[in-house]
Amino acid sequence: MSAKEIFDKLLGHEELTADQTRRILIGITKGEFNTEEITALLASIQMRGITVDELLGFREGILETGVPVPLACDRYIDVVGTGGDRKNTFNISTTSCFVIAGAGYKVAKHGNFAATSVSGASNVIKEHGVVFTDDIDKLNRSLNEAGIVYLHAQLFAKAMKFVGPIRKALPFPTFFNLLGPIINPSKPQCQLLGVANLDQMRLYNSVYQKIGIDYGIVNSIDGYDEISLTGDFKVTTNTYERVFKPQDLGFEPAKPEELLAGATELEAAEIFDSVLENRALPAQKNIVLANAAFGIQVMERGEKSIEECIEIARDSIDSGKALSAFRKFVELNS
Repeated sequence: MSAKEIFDKLLGHEELTADQTRRILIGITKGEFNTEEITALLASIQMRGITVDELLGFREGILETGVPVPLACDRYIDVVGTGGDRKNTFNISTTSCFVIAGAGYKVAKHGNFAATSVSGASNVIKEHGVVFTDDIDKLNRSLNEAGIVYLHAQLFAKAMKFVGPIRKALPFPTFFNLLGPIINPSKPQCQLLGVANLDQMRLYNSVYQKIGIDYGIVNSIDGYDEISLTGDFKVTTNTYERVFKPQDLGFEPAKPEELLAGATELEAAEIFDSVLENRALPAQKNIVLANAAFGIQVMERGEKSIEECIEIARDSIDSGKALSAFRKFVELNS
């Protein structure tokens, strides 16, 4: 599909098919489009808004041109946020992953360095001496022995480097920001996703239904892309849609300052450690428990109540199993 054909469709307010956007993405990696054409593509789709099929096509293109990760496990989960809420929270999703792994579930966490906060998943993982790898044998060993594997996005999504400089130069986010949560190269069968607004929740709800996985999507009504416990939050899964209050889970509302990552990567890593070592502020622990619990509920196909899942997550921290899973992970990956 030539650049002229693409822009004729976009300027005519036509939608692209999933196969067309897949081929566009592959064409970008083959150098078939110049910088100006890629810039115009990103801007025009951003102004019009991306469709579900277009997003899925770009996803397929990234996975097709990237490094696959065949994990020797039938069922595992990724817990991730879209990012961009500019709240500078500590590493809630990443901490929750180790709580879930400590509870006996398998986790394939996909992440990257921070874009708008002090510490992203890759920052806090690297801070503990972990060396990122795309070695399949090492990744499978980590999953089998620690219950969790970490997939550093830059090692796998090769297509991203072709649009990286353009994305950085543009003064607005593009649809590539929406792709991050759905391009885990291991293609997990389960995912808990945090989104920053309800429009994104609707988009990803349709995306997950088409992909055909077990999922939960969460959004705190006051703008956090995770369960912040600072107020009401909405959860959408394969089986239900509901607005919760912190008190519905037995938690007191949290204060925004209790979620902050601090000013440095080291400070963020200290909060991460304090939760796993069961010495964090009550609000910090509760926030991780809430997010981990909804991830566990997804793994359980919604067959356990959220109250049961909170207790499973609580036992993972209180018993030291979450910390043991993390220490084993570091040992295997350093």
